[in-house]
Amino acid sequence: MKYLLLVFAGIAVGALVFSNVEFKLSLNGSSFSSKPNFATATNSIENYPIQSLKSFNEAFVQIAESATPSVVTIFTEKTVNQRMGSPFDFFGTPFDDFFGAPRGSAPNGRKEVRRGLGSGVIVTDDGYILTNNHVIDGADTVYVRTSNNTRLEAKVIGKDPKTDIAVIKVNAANLKPIVIGDSDKLRVGEWVIAIGSPLGENLARTVTQGIVSAKGRANVGLADYEDFIQTDAAINPGNSGGPLVNINGELIGINTAIASRTGGFEGIGFAVPSNMAKKVLTALITTGKVTRSYLGVTIQDIDENLAKAMNLNAGEGTLVGTVMEGSPAAKYGIKTGDVIVEFNGVKVTSSTTLRNAIASQTPGALVKLRILRNGDVKLFTIPVQAQESQEIASARPVNDDASMSMLGFKAEELTAERAQKLKVKPSAGKVIITAIKVSSSAYRAGLRAGDIIYSVNKRDVRSFAEYSAMMKQIKKGDLFFVLVGRGENKIYFAFNV
Repeated sequence: MKYLLLVFAGIAVGALVFSNVEFKLSLNGSSFSSKPNFATATNSIENYPIQSLKSFNEAFVQIAESATPSVVTIFTEKTVNQRMGSPFDFFGTPFDDFFGAPRGSAPNGRKEVRRGLGSGVIVTDDGYILTNNHVIDGADTVYVRTSNNTRLEAKVIGKDPKTDIAVIKVNAANLKPIVIGDSDKLRVGEWVIAIGSPLGENLARTVTQGIVSAKGRANVGLADYEDFIQTDAAINPGNSGGPLVNINGELIGINTAIASRTGGFEGIGFAVPSNMAKKVLTALITTGKVTRSYLGVTIQDIDENLAKAMNLNAGEGTLVGTVMEGSPAAKYGIKTGDVIVEFNGVKVTSSTTLRNAIASQTPGALVKLRILRNGDVKLFTIPVQAQESQEIASARPVNDDASMSMLGFKAEELTAERAQKLKVKPSAGKVIITAIKVSSSAYRAGLRAGDIIYSVNKRDVRSFAEYSAMMKQIKKGDLFFVLVGRGENKIYFAFNV
């Protein structure tokens, strides 16, 4: 019995010890921890009583004091070859292209170190730091300075260019991680504070205050997956990668960029929501990569013209264009022209939100879709699959003012010779847009030269003769509803002729 008690005691002690030890697994020579140890809130600043102007001021001071120790300044260095030359070849020489020696990279040149600066925020007590991918991308050396001015070498754990998020790690003790908040609960009009190192190291941990101006900003052109928080808190070059915090001192965004005509601050800044950043962070720490899911369809928003053509309300659901062969959507019966109105019980109001929701699913997860098809409601349950990186071709626009119809574009039969010239498959369609006026409604709606016409006003186009007959029925002022192929995609457009 004595020996048995000793065995149980040993097991209990071992369990207690190893519960606080990170489980490591080796992947391609790098170590990734099984689960990041995020900080938890120990006090609540949001319920601080405001009884006077002084206490109002003190509330902001407490927020700044709570979050600032978690902010670091990130320094990067990259070594490049600098070509030796004279002032006379400032603009290059005619021989550069022949010898493959672009300016700044000749083999007989000297080495030059290019330095960069950004911000980051500590999110675990063992040294994981969130920042932007563009802050550390391509760097040979990365190091940080903490709030107590300690210089620490950093290692890049992983990068995700599609969200512009990266994770680096330092080895240090007594770090103060920030508490990660729930960005989904953030509301427009809430006060927020941005912290970072704008414009240079001498301005490290600058604190600026503002409000949440908008949520769900997309099509900004900064990343593939965009769901930005917009704020008027001053964000400047160098703030990138720093935290946007709420009135409780919690991280609710990673400051990423500004919208500016002059390069300076103009009251519009963007931050990656903390919930998106946390998912990327966890994936990069645990597996070293971010895996996203897909259904296998291209989707687009429904504007007023598309809504009119399809008897829908503008902003009601998203329209399915391409259904990729062999994809989950194709296997389960999704078709071009379907309108996805609900995803997992939530109403769909934009293609960006739906795309992000699909991508965030675990590969193999079952998703539920409510779809409108020719006025009928259909329900689908489909298992999503892991994405594979793909290059999607796009047709080049051609500006040609000759022989334009009242539609503003010229369409011709897709002959084998024309298909070869335009680098498209002859079997891809029968009619192709060969020229389009840049001032036309068709161009403004989104049509481009090189688009292959599949249907007009919900009628399939099977030959150029059939297309020509359809065109004779179109009158000035009619709504023109067309499905085209562009590269591997199918896209709907609608406009008034």
